[in-house]
Amino acid sequence: MSPLTILRIEKLKTFGNVAGSDDHVTRNRETPNADPTKENVRLIGGEDERALEEIVKEKIATLKHRPRHDAVLCTEMFLSASPEYFRPLNPSLSGQWSDSLMQQWALASRDWLVENYGSKCVRAELHLDESTPHIHAYIVPLNEKTGRVSHDAMFGGRGGQGRIKLSKLQDSYAAALAPLGIERGVKGSKATHTKVKEYYQAVNSEPLTAVITNNQLAPTPFESASSYVTRIQSDDQFQAINHQLADRAFMQERLERAEQRARASEKERQRLEEIVRELELKTQQLRDLAVKDVAWELGLHHEEGKWKGHGHIINIDGPKFYDFAPDQQKGSGGAIDLVMHVNQCNLRQAVVWLHERFGEAGAERAAIAKTREVAAEIIQLEPRTPFQLPVEEKSKWSSVSNYLTQKRGIPENFVELLHKRGLVYADDQQNAVFVMRNLGEEPQAIGAFLRGTRGENNTFKGYEKGTKRREGWFYFHLGGQSTSPAERLVLCKSPIDAISFGMLEYQLRGDVPPNRTLYMAVDNPKSLPVEQLQHIPNVQLAFDPDDAGNAAARVVKELLPQSKRLKCKADDWNQQLIDYRQQLRQQHQQQQEQEQDDELSL
Repeated sequence: MSPLTILRIEKLKTFGNVAGSDDHVTRNRETPNADPTKENVRLIGGEDERALEEIVKEKIATLKHRPRHDAVLCTEMFLSASPEYFRPLNPSLSGQWSDSLMQQWALASRDWLVENYGSKCVRAELHLDESTPHIHAYIVPLNEKTGRVSHDAMFGGRGGQGRIKLSKLQDSYAAALAPLGIERGVKGSKATHTKVKEYYQAVNSEPLTAVITNNQLAPTPFESASSYVTRIQSDDQFQAINHQLADRAFMQERLERAEQRARASEKERQRLEEIVRELELKTQQLRDLAVKDVAWELGLHHEEGKWKGHGHIINIDGPKFYDFAPDQQKGSGGAIDLVMHVNQCNLRQAVVWLHERFGEAGAERAAIAKTREVAAEIIQLEPRTPFQLPVEEKSKWSSVSNYLTQKRGIPENFVELLHKRGLVYADDQQNAVFVMRNLGEEPQAIGAFLRGTRGENNTFKGYEKGTKRREGWFYFHLGGQSTSPAERLVLCKSPIDAISFGMLEYQLRGDVPPNRTLYMAVDNPKSLPVEQLQHIPNVQLAFDPDDAGNAAARVVKELLPQSKRLKCKADDWNQQLIDYRQQLRQQHQQQQEQEQDDELSL
């Protein structure tokens, strides 16, 4: 089945609607079906970090006339393609896709939006954190001729003219995607078009396998549930919808509704669910090629329960085989191993042989199965190399300490305290080594973050080889009792930022925080230890005040809903610490000069 374009539009008639849609799309509110480890991409409007509501108001303010009370203030457009395009080998693998295909589609869609709507398209957000890539675009329907906002003039209203405009819009988007092999749906289809909100909720419901929305697929009177399932699963429309939604949860919901319409019992519903689970299990088991089919292609014949030929007497049991021939006596498993054994060839030759007999998809399945087998063996047998911290070079410490105190403005007594605790030291390259530890009761070194200090403008930074970034972090505690659990957490991008933030608080207070506070460096939400931090009631996100920092804060808010965003006045917290200490020095100098003037006046 060829992949099809997907285009839906939604009217946003109030600024409340605009703000609500913005909160959802930018992930400022909880989205249960979104994967927080994946980052979305702003294709249009990335330079403007204001709220969408504010941007729309500014656009409308340029018109001569105020919008009518029932006017459409903004049009939300949903763009995507059916899963067959993003994952051509298996459209039902929800949440997976080809990055190259995704990028080609995203760029073509962005260019189409720019070409057709120009500056009227104020924002376009590419969502990669759900089952299938899609774009939410926001278009302010300005009509310069009338000086008003007019959704109908741009996209069409009710009636025949409206349908013609919507059809032309679908034609236009399909033409833009045609070079990618994506086609337009059938013109004049009687299928009901869902709104963006309804479609979006459908795609992101709890995992199942299909959706039934067409009355033609409804059960007939007295039709058994098992016969009903067999019938609809063989229907082409059902398969198209199933691939398009690529979501197991939705099938469960619709199967339950179908069961209610068919007046089936709860016991029958559970039986159908078990059938679905069994089918899913079988699908997982079909990753490798059937070894018996491979034996047949190899020219072996089945006789007396064995596969014989070419001097082999092979018994096949599922994916495993054993050769009982006197001069063979070998057992193994999988399609590739069988080809290598019978043809006496290497792995590369076996893959080519399988490609000739089973095509590209078959060869890939066999190769994946072989890789999985090899990986499992390596994981089980290969010894682990423990992480080793960089060797400390004590003669370089004074230079590193001067860098941290003089250039970075960190108080000398705190630098020495961290040094004595073994949290920072110098290596032989004069790098500042910030030790990353796990969060256990007896923290162990898991990695190290390195910051270059040699020379005037050293920008080197990176991680020591072997660092486990998902298991260890640079952190320290201030305030409260050393045996008390942390009541407050401050997350910063880097070790120097975390130290700077803590020192700013210390200098502003004149003392350590009253409650136990954990200062931690996390440069990417992917490495955030959510389970170990979710119990801390007060979480502050002190990331840099830029696009990357804002994006990281949005993701962490989803993972730790109790968190709050903090933004520094300078480029980062270290620069704010430097500015603050400079301000103190200036105040101190002014005070001394004033005291000298007072003495002279006496």
